[in-house]
Amino acid sequence: MSQPAGHSVEETISRIDAAVERLAGSVSALSDEQMREPSLLPGWSRGHVLSHIARNADGLRNLLTWAQTGVETPQYASLTARTEQIEAGAPRSAAELAADIAQSAEAFNAQARELTGEAWLAEVRASRGPAHPAWFTLHRRLFEVEVHHVDLAAGYEPADWPEWFVTGELYRITGDLAVNPQTPVAILNDVGTGRQYLLRPGEASELEISGSGHGLLAWLLGRDSGAALSADPAGPLPTIPSYG
Repeated sequence: MSQPAGHSVEETISRIDAAVERLAGSVSALSDEQMREPSLLPGWSRGHVLSHIARNADGLRNLLTWAQTGVETPQYASLTARTEQIEAGAPRSAAELAADIAQSAEAFNAQARELTGEAWLAEVRASRGPAHPAWFTLHRRLFEVEVHHVDLAAGYEPADWPEWFVTGELYRITGDLAVNPQTPVAILNDVGTGRQYLLRPGEASELEISGSGHGLLAWLLGRDSGAALSADPAGPLPTIPSYG
């Protein structure tokens, strides 16, 4: 991963701000009772989803501290501790959850705005996945807010994702999936933009899967069955390895 242009960091932070603002709008309409209702994630209530989003901000802020100070600072003390924090935070009231989302997001973005150019190039490692430069932490945060906003099941749908988010994530995720031998060989066609994405290189298949960009992304992320997508040759859609 190469260093982004200077303005790209600020632009991504601004996009995170906007994504959190959209999320806050959804959260403000939920009652205490609705926080206990199921989200789209198996076994998790809406309170679990919001508790996770807030703790994600704290964890990724730790990675920014690592980049800024040079002192290794793990995203979470442990995955067990992460789970315990989410469970402990899930039963709170709607007002408490909304305040946690706002405060943790503000702290993350404030930390991000303190980093210097060199710090953005520092290598950090999250609790999962390979090491990456600190600037990629911003993209991790944006992904978490946008995708889990959909998981909240509060009216925000994949079709509400900004087009730039859909395009960027389709490029990134198909690139990540391309190295997995379990990924089917196929070409994805975004009928709205005309863009094509190679799901995995190979000549074993001429399968093309077409649909809206947000429909393709939601399907790849397991947030949609793909019923609105079409396959050529006709047939059932292939199974996509679990991502993330």
